[in-house]
Amino acid sequence: MSGFRRGVRLGIDVGRARIGVARCDPDGMLAVPVETVARSEASLDRLAELAGEYEPLEFVVGLPVNMQGSDTASTVDARDFAAALQARTGTPVRLVDERLSTVTAHAALRSSGRSQKNSRSIVDQIAAVVLLQQAIDMEKSTGNPAGATIPLDEEPV
Repeated sequence: MSGFRRGVRLGIDVGRARIGVARCDPDGMLAVPVETVARSEASLDRLAELAGEYEPLEFVVGLPVNMQGSDTASTVDARDFAAALQARTGTPVRLVDERLSTVTAHAALRSSGRSQKNSRSIVDQIAAVVLLQQAIDMEKSTGNPAGATIPLDEEPV
């Protein structure tokens, strides 16, 4: 674990309707689902409550770029949400490429015998687990945190 920063992290999979939330233990051994938050005016308040409960080192927010690595409308939405989350909580946010995290989450749920319809309520949490675990694994293997931080003085749009 050379260079791994010890501390709980909260993984956030931002969607237009729902936000998946996952967390890891302070040693980054395992990312686990926490809950699915409905996307609404109250979303940031609920995430701030979770930050108060878990006291994370940082939020790891999935950045949904396209397969070529370019921004999409969802990328802009995730960046704006991440900036608002950081401003609301004062907790640093790290944006991490989440390509295929939802696809991986659906595949994992299918392989466990769950249909896509029966998985709707938890797929966002599993996508958050996938992106958080990938970020943890990258930091452990390289000694460098995954993704990029949002400057603390950046205001949400």
